[in-house]
Amino acid sequence: MAKAVYLHIPFCEHICYYCDFNKVFLKNQPVDDYLDALKREMVLTLEAFPTERIDTIFIGGGTPTALNEEQMARLMDMVRQHLLPLASDDLEYSVEANPNFVSAEKLDTMKAGGVNRLSFGVQTFDDGGLERIGRTHRADDVFETVSEAAKRFDNISIDLMFGLPEQTLEQIDRDLALALQLPIQHVSSYSLILEPHTVFAIQDRKGKLRLPGEDVEVEMYLKVMETLERHGLKQYEISNYGLPGRESRHNQVYWRNEEYYGFGAGAHSYLNGTRRANIAPIPHYIKAEGIPVKRVTELEEVEKMEEELFLGLRMRSGVSLQTFEQKYGVSLDDVFGHVIEELVKKSLIERTDTHIRLTASGLPLANEAFAAFIGEAKLEHADS
Repeated sequence: MAKAVYLHIPFCEHICYYCDFNKVFLKNQPVDDYLDALKREMVLTLEAFPTERIDTIFIGGGTPTALNEEQMARLMDMVRQHLLPLASDDLEYSVEANPNFVSAEKLDTMKAGGVNRLSFGVQTFDDGGLERIGRTHRADDVFETVSEAAKRFDNISIDLMFGLPEQTLEQIDRDLALALQLPIQHVSSYSLILEPHTVFAIQDRKGKLRLPGEDVEVEMYLKVMETLERHGLKQYEISNYGLPGRESRHNQVYWRNEEYYGFGAGAHSYLNGTRRANIAPIPHYIKAEGIPVKRVTELEEVEKMEEELFLGLRMRSGVSLQTFEQKYGVSLDDVFGHVIEELVKKSLIERTDTHIRLTASGLPLANEAFAAFIGEAKLEHADS
């Protein structure tokens, strides 16, 4: 039974050069019609797939804070009406925000609506770097907006990126020093990935993108990890660091391979053992009759087991031997013992009494460890 909810707001004031999420320019978009469709999907899905309790809500995008004050109030009312009656006492309710599209009024509206966590897309404090990646805010906006948000919220996260065009290790040092001056409790730090059909992918094909080399990128990653840990932001997942008790509970639902609702154009859900993908084009989503699902994928037991490994290993705690056996009725060693043995020999993963997890040296090579489990399940001992 799903206890986590993701709501997708696909509108942006500007499209960043690296972004491949389902999003569109805000101008001239049918935002109010979209919110109507979002509400309809929420109602129909909760009827079809009821839950007793919601533990986390995450509103992402796009840029949710690109909505105007009136639209933001509508969104908050929808959540209040349809989701908050199911909310647990310790609900984590997050909204993604852009540092230069958040008025004091929007902050007040979100606070009044029950939001208790904000996540700001900062990416870097280097104004030239922000311009190069197509961001419209500048470092001053970050300090001003986050300081204003901290008057209302005590659970604030920022996103930082490394491996950006022309970025240096010195700039990473500066980004981290400035980030640590902010009243924040959490940092997500991601490397640039060149996604197909983005501006950066096109520039790269033309040889016009000057990126740090792979070795420098690994140095950047290790510098982020060491610096944040030293300042009390504990790494609990490959790319995420939080003060104790401020880890993102919503994202841990994904990494633990648990079920969740996804509402909105192009959103994904995991319900009753099936992966569901919504219709992505906004006009088609708005016009859809019934639940606007485009694709339903029934997962084989072996696929669920593989996902358990490559999602769970993202967390520093790793994959629980006990949880795996409870979920699938077979021991982790019976299914993946041969893969685990090989990865232990390579020092990519290690065993504890209760878990398998990435080693410190395995963290920068995590994708190699994840890939090792795909197509490798042995089910002789499993009732599959």
